[in-house]
Amino acid sequence: MFSLSAQNVIQYLTDAGQFSSEDLASAFFESQESGKNFNLLVSLTHNRKLLIKQERPGYDGETANEFFNEWLYYKFQERFTNLREISTLASMLLHFDEQNSILVYNYLTGYEDNRTFFYQKQIFPLAIPAILGNALAKLHTLTYNQQGCHDFITQTLEGKKNYYSSNPAKVIGRRISPEIFGTITIDSLNFYALYQRYESLGASVDELANNWSPCCLIHNDVKLENILVHTEIEESSEARDGIVKLIDWECCTWGDPACDLGKILASYVRIWLDSLVIDPTIKLEESLRMAATPLNLLQPSMFTLVQAYLNYWTQILEHRPDFIKRVIQFVGLFLIEQIQSEIQYNKNFDNKGICTLQVAKSLLTKPLESGSTLFGIPTSEVSLKILLPS
Repeated sequence: MFSLSAQNVIQYLTDAGQFSSEDLASAFFESQESGKNFNLLVSLTHNRKLLIKQERPGYDGETANEFFNEWLYYKFQERFTNLREISTLASMLLHFDEQNSILVYNYLTGYEDNRTFFYQKQIFPLAIPAILGNALAKLHTLTYNQQGCHDFITQTLEGKKNYYSSNPAKVIGRRISPEIFGTITIDSLNFYALYQRYESLGASVDELANNWSPCCLIHNDVKLENILVHTEIEESSEARDGIVKLIDWECCTWGDPACDLGKILASYVRIWLDSLVIDPTIKLEESLRMAATPLNLLQPSMFTLVQAYLNYWTQILEHRPDFIKRVIQFVGLFLIEQIQSEIQYNKNFDNKGICTLQVAKSLLTKPLESGSTLFGIPTSEVSLKILLPS
């Protein structure tokens, strides 16, 4: 596979029709941080910027086809014109090279990473979850039970290496293979010991897996890092098109709509959990109350997200009466997924991880009772408050 670099990128862009001789005098290159891919930001004339991304192959010499998945979302919009009404949610794709797994985008200037926006500034404009909830509802309802949409995705991905069509609840396994003892620390084994201690936790994950109901196109990775917010949001609370962008569609697939909502809500909950004061002498309940970012600061945003979603697509509660329950359970599932990611990459499971597991357990095993953790009101009142606003 052709390997892109700062030395050959000009020739590559020229061949792709994205670079001209006029650009040569002012071209400026900046590497972008990425854990696994080659990312390069190119500044051109007339304040035009391009973001170039190349997926690097794995140990087997093959890519995971993640960028093919991302390109698929844009082809999806071309194929089904009714999706163009949410085209402003994503950045503009200019070029895709399937053979070399390269994407070229118009770079979004004036936007900030939502995670950085929240963590550094500690302000939570309700316009952000309002726009996002509405946009996700549009994406889901426009593709809901559309056989043509389903066939387009499955047939296009046929024969492709694709990790994202599987049931996420099945990834959280209950069994431990002998190989795991050579890959994680003794402290990290405490997670698996605690996870297997609670039969109700494993049973709830199994229930979520068995009731997996793929029925529409989902982004499948809606987290704060993948949401860009325009800096104008600080001066205006209006929910305008284009002020929020959803990037990195590389995991998009045919899936369960509750999965998308659960993922973004889990990101909000992590802001709270990441701010915990952890000390062996402090009880869990007290530690949760002492968080630097209190939960009641986040609850209005989480409720607004679900409110905007259900206001646009009320019928989902008829299709799936247990929809809100499943959303809450997915929040718990993705918190556990985050713990496992921390163990895999940082070999770490500390007291904060134990607190996160306790919160996840409550959300998974007692969703109707613990929904107030997310919304600030009893779960039984969420639908009523949304459908019959005061």
